[in-house]
Amino acid sequence: MSNCDNKRRILVIDDSEAIHTDFRRILGSEQRKGQDDLDLLEEALFGANPSRGDSSSDPEFEVDSAFQGQEGLSKVRAALETGQTYSLVFLDYRMPPGWNGAETLRRLRQVAPSIRVVLCSAYSDYSWESMLKEFGQSHLLKELRKPFNGQEVRQLVLNLTEQQGDAHSPA
Repeated sequence: MSNCDNKRRILVIDDSEAIHTDFRRILGSEQRKGQDDLDLLEEALFGANPSRGDSSSDPEFEVDSAFQGQEGLSKVRAALETGQTYSLVFLDYRMPPGWNGAETLRRLRQVAPSIRVVLCSAYSDYSWESMLKEFGQSHLLKELRKPFNGQEVRQLVLNLTEQQGDAHSPA
């Protein structure tokens, strides 16, 4: 599989620049390079670990940013039009002064009904149960509480983007 085929596009919709920076740091190639360096050091000290997979086969992520719900919706529409769809969207619950996460998700579902979305916030204006009741399909909707752990985010992204195929492509 070529690098291009192995790249998974992630859209972060959040009003905080720091959150976008965190996602790029967690999912970027520099994070993988640093992990590879640690793996080599561990192997040199303790020998090969047969239970560890080959990290070079991990997918690469392309992280795109939107700072408001309207901008995020425009990016999802453009991605659908060009055939370069997003594998996953991280969506903040609160993004003043524009749409909140629930309104943005409603609009995203209209244009890309099966796109996987992870709702993120330190607090919630909605209960998780009410979100699931309104949007259903819990395999397409997850929740991540801030502050989040980098390893947790990376594992969540790997799991959610691995499960999908082209489920989010338009019919």
